[in-house]
Amino acid sequence: MNVAAKLIQNFWDRDARIRLNSFRDKALLIRQRNLDAWDEKQLQEESLRLKKEAKAGTPLDDLLIDAYALVCEAAKRTLGLQPYDVQIIAAIALHERFLIEQHTGEGKTLSAVMPAYLHALTGEGVHVLTFNDYLAKRDADWMGPIYRVLGLTASAVQAGMPLSEKREAYAADITYVTAKEAGFDYLRDTIALDEVETVHRPFHYVIVDEADSLLLDEARVPLVIAGEPDSSGKEGYHLAEIARRLQEEVHFDFDEFKRNVYLNEAGSARAESLLDCGNLYEDHNNQLLMALNCALHAELLLKRDVDYIVRNGKIELIDEYTGRVAENRHLPEGLQAALYAKEGLPSQAGGKVLGTITLQHFLSLYPKICGMTATAHVSAIEFEDIYSLEVVQIPPNRENKRIDHPHRIYTHKEAKFKALVHEILTAHGTGRPILIGTSSVEESDTLADALSVAGVPCQVLNAKNDAEEAEIIAKAGELGAVTVSTNMAGRGVDIRLGGGNPEQGRMVAGLGGLYVIGTHMHQSVRIDNQLRGRSGRQGDPGASVFFVSLEDELLLQFGDGITKRGSRQNEALEDPVLRDKIDHIQRTIMGQNFHIRQELNSYSDVVESQRRMLYKKRLSILKGETLMSPSEQRVQLFYIDKFWADHLAYASYIREGIHLTGLVKHNPIDEFHDQIIQAYEQIPADIDRESATMLAKLGGSNDPAMWEKFGLKNPPSTWTYIINDHYQPYLLNRGSWTTGTMIAYLLRRLARPMLGWSKL
Repeated sequence: MNVAAKLIQNFWDRDARIRLNSFRDKALLIRQRNLDAWDEKQLQEESLRLKKEAKAGTPLDDLLIDAYALVCEAAKRTLGLQPYDVQIIAAIALHERFLIEQHTGEGKTLSAVMPAYLHALTGEGVHVLTFNDYLAKRDADWMGPIYRVLGLTASAVQAGMPLSEKREAYAADITYVTAKEAGFDYLRDTIALDEVETVHRPFHYVIVDEADSLLLDEARVPLVIAGEPDSSGKEGYHLAEIARRLQEEVHFDFDEFKRNVYLNEAGSARAESLLDCGNLYEDHNNQLLMALNCALHAELLLKRDVDYIVRNGKIELIDEYTGRVAENRHLPEGLQAALYAKEGLPSQAGGKVLGTITLQHFLSLYPKICGMTATAHVSAIEFEDIYSLEVVQIPPNRENKRIDHPHRIYTHKEAKFKALVHEILTAHGTGRPILIGTSSVEESDTLADALSVAGVPCQVLNAKNDAEEAEIIAKAGELGAVTVSTNMAGRGVDIRLGGGNPEQGRMVAGLGGLYVIGTHMHQSVRIDNQLRGRSGRQGDPGASVFFVSLEDELLLQFGDGITKRGSRQNEALEDPVLRDKIDHIQRTIMGQNFHIRQELNSYSDVVESQRRMLYKKRLSILKGETLMSPSEQRVQLFYIDKFWADHLAYASYIREGIHLTGLVKHNPIDEFHDQIIQAYEQIPADIDRESATMLAKLGGSNDPAMWEKFGLKNPPSTWTYIINDHYQPYLLNRGSWTTGTMIAYLLRRLARPMLGWSKL
């Protein structure tokens, strides 16, 4: 660390100490409010007093000590839980809108109750956003008695709930809901033609659980609501067959990091021959060219049982961070259809997009936001850059005794796998529980088979049986348990030594506690730390180690020559310089992904600002704030939705081809902004023109039957999905092209004047 970095680190450390001391002082005052002698009626009367003061405008800072003391007492009486000092400190930091890093097993769920209760006193509602439906329901049911004894209501929203039940759940004082479901419900509200069809009330205060996943890993993923799906697209099967007939280096090449694939000159000629389409690069073939590149991407870069599984005749994408099926997630439209064609399945994609919003933009709708996670510090700069959220590290209640061993590095995969199986057999022989984090469904199945042959029974948790994840993970600390899991399955579930049996827990502790083994490094050290953090809960003993080979995909893709070593060997490599290089690779990838997120945000920010302007007008019409007649209201809402959907389709179209205008003289992002701003400026006039025409047809009638006759209604059904922006065919993402790739592509373009200089 250089001198400047040390000075900055020292400043941060000093600032953090001052802040934590301030939090400790407040925690002491809360502890001194002894309410043991109060009966339940007195607790409720005090809660009612605080609620009246909050609604009268008393600053919540002034109510914090009394409110937190009430919650602590209520938790002790209803659940038998006495919050630790560090939980109270975490709760204070959450109120002050920090992002807290609180170790696994330290009780984030209870910490969140205190600020949730405090902010709910205003009557404006609090959302606690969770990672999945299971956690939303579990936490609402678990913490519900605390809120109820203090006179507040708590509920959980679940996917698939009837509209009336959702409205009731969102009307509660504290609502536990997944970030995605809350976002989808918001999108449904934005196309409602009647206020009674909406479920959300104005946003107020949100606590984001598993904040690193939701605010970073998932944040730039667009949530989408669309009309009825369209299963057309038979030409995709023909393109998939053509992609299979092309050969690497002969017809196509990869970019430096194998993130993208592109046709070379011979490949273009071969494709033109097979398609009988003439020059692929002429204007009229633009859509065909993009579809062909999607077919190449699906065929060559997306792997079954790694990036997706096929289940019940459908493609289900696997989240690269959790290893589980990403529910309702789709690839960008052309790529999704190409993947179905690759697998010979009827396409499930299609339908007109009616609304879209990224999780990042959705979360920014909350005036007050805070979050909590076990792993935030390594991405502190990104949290502050994107959300203006400062990270506070909460000290553990008990000292962390986990031993994190250095990576075991092997020259090739076979040596790593043999050493991995041997390590598992050795540890299992003692009865010590083992949790193994694998990179894919394919790897978890392969390892489970090898362990079965070796006589080691194991539980396998991957994207094929994610419904049982909580139960499986909860048992991972039992004596003799071997659990093979893809990445971070079972987030939010504590692993207790001995599975909660005290006597067995002491035996497991004597064996060294839970042993966590990673079969690979992740692109982010944050994800590695999440896996490590499953061990060493609340001062328990534990250990972690990662097995790495120089043939692992991460090092082959980004290793920059370190994989080209001498002869293979079966023993682990003991080379400090190599370890440093591997750590540097991981930090470099994290930086690249940060910049990719920034670039993708640059495309979506301007569309989101336009959406907010138009939605503000739409909301005032929906609420009847413009004194329009019912027919005028219905017509205006209908055409706002129609032209916004058209605008989204146009934005997608120009986004897919914007690199073509930027290859020579324009910045693609600037060009995108210019075009999308010009298009948006036409929308108000289009809405007014079409509305006037329709109102003339209606003749001023407010009869709903007339609205039905002229089609002034929403689609009979809608569906929601998530676009996985991690996968972009090279036409959509040229950020990772090498200079040589760009020059070669330009030369091909110039040799084939398909667009002409005027359009470049």
